[in-house]
Formats: sequence, structure tokens, C-alpha cells
Amino acid sequence: MTRVLVVEDEQDLQDVIGYNLRELGYEVVLTERGADVPMLMRQQRPDLVILDLMLPDVSGLEVCRILKSDAATRGVPVIMVTAKGAEVDRVVGFELGADDYVVKPFSVRELLLRVQAVLRRSQSGPAVAVPATITFGRLRIDREAPSVLVDDREVSLTALELRLLCTLYERRSRVQSRSVLLDDVWSVSGENATRTVDTHVKRLREKLGPAGSYIETIRGIGYRFVAAPPVVATTPAKQPP
Repeated sequence: MTRVLVVEDEQDLQDVIGYNLRELGYEVVLTERGADVPMLMRQQRPDLVILDLMLPDVSGLEVCRILKSDAATRGVPVIMVTAKGAEVDRVVGFELGADDYVVKPFSVRELLLRVQAVLRRSQSGPAVAVPATITFGRLRIDREAPSVLVDDREVSLTALELRLLCTLYERRSRVQSRSVLLDDVWSVSGENATRTVDTHVKRLREKLGPAGSYIETIRGIGYRFVAAPPVVATTPAKQPP
């Protein structure tokens, strides 16, 4: 049975979320303390975490950072729930590795649909058919590790950044609109959220350094991964006199 850990300090909301998840057949573990999450992850081994950011003891962002920095819990999807709806808050959450972000007040139906979408995506494996190991110019991606190297130097990417990179690579030479990327990478839609794509692509390029140029901006539309890596010019060695 799929198990969901709900970290929420508002008792009424915790009860409502827990009840509705059980009605859908999920096993539910409840806590109002962020400090309890690492222990519950070890003991209960949930398949997904619904995490409130405004907790009384530990910030939900810190809890997410801990989960995503631990190899044992890194792969467990996290849906953040918060009253903070500003774009910068969503971006910080995604940067820490959150898989989705729901702003209060929200309908329980919306949350349940997002839970189902995130679980479906995580349980079905990679959303795109990408080989386990990719070598493309100066870039090397090992999905099983997972690790990303540029010129043999390891680059630290969040799970969402890795999914974005692999999605763009698999569709190389084809333009991907922001709305398509939102739907396929984030499993969300909405024109107002397309700036999230721009922010993540910018951050991804910065992390990739010289390989960041493999991701092209198509003005007014979206992004495209180049069809082939550019040829790096080499300076011929000087001949002795």
C-alpha cells in the first residue's frame, strides 16, 4: 500500500488531508513536527511527503533540504504546502528539490490530484526515455548514480533540474515551449507559472558552465537543446624554429 507522510501543524487541515488520503486508499502517517521527519522516514518509509513550510519547530525548507541531501531519502517526492505564494518562495522550494508546490488556501481535490500525479511520475520511472548514461560533448549524465559531469567536473543538480536537463536532451533539436515543460517536468500548468521555467533554465545553465550553451533560448517560445555539440576549436601547437 502506498504510504504518505503528512507534516502539517494545523490540526483541522491535517485531519482533512489525512481523511481524504485514506479514502483514496493510501496509508497515512501524520505529524506536526518537522524534527520528527527524519525518524519517521526511517521507520515508516513513506512513498511521498506532504510538507508544510511554516512549522512550529523546524522550517519546512530545512526539512526538505535534509531529505534531499540524504541518499536514503533523496528519491522520495516532496509536495510543499504553504501560505507563501510568491514566486521566490516557489523557486526556493524547487531549488531544494521539491517535486510540487501547493499554495494555501487550496482545494483538497487539487492536492489529491497533485499527489496522484507526483506518485505516478515517481513510480513509473523516468518520464522520458533517456539512456542510463549520456555523453554529449563536454557533458556526461549518469542517471543511475545520479551524477552530472562537465569536463569531468561533477555538477550538483537537484532532482528537478536533472529531470529538466534530461527532458530537454531527449527532445534535442526540437523547440519546447514553457507551457509544455511545465506540464511534462513539473506536472503543472498555468501561464503565470512560466517564469518558473525561465528561472530554472537560467540556474541550470549557470551550473553547467561551458555546457550551458547547449540549451538555446528560442525567443518568444521556449527552449531547445542543440542537435549536436559545437566543435571546440583547438589552437595548433607552435612549431619549433
